[in-house]
Amino acid sequence: MAKTTKHTTTKKTTTPATATVGQTIKAVSRARAEVANTITEEQIRRRAYEIYCARGCRPGDPDHDWHQAEAELRNTR
Repeated sequence: MAKTTKHTTTKKTTTPATATVGQTIKAVSRARAEVANTITEEQIRRRAYEIYCARGCRPGDPDHDWHQAEAELRNTR
């Protein structure tokens, strides 16, 4: 006679997220503010080019233009 075995399965439950709607809204707001305050390399590059053009496209110090552009963009935020 063949033996039969009884297979049991256990039900796994997961705990739902415990963040409140208010906490979620605050987290999203902080994330959006962080993104809005981020200065991209492209923005710095464009402003440095504008600085170069403003001096008549004459040779100068590209590093200085870059740092000036970066500082200006940081001060406007």
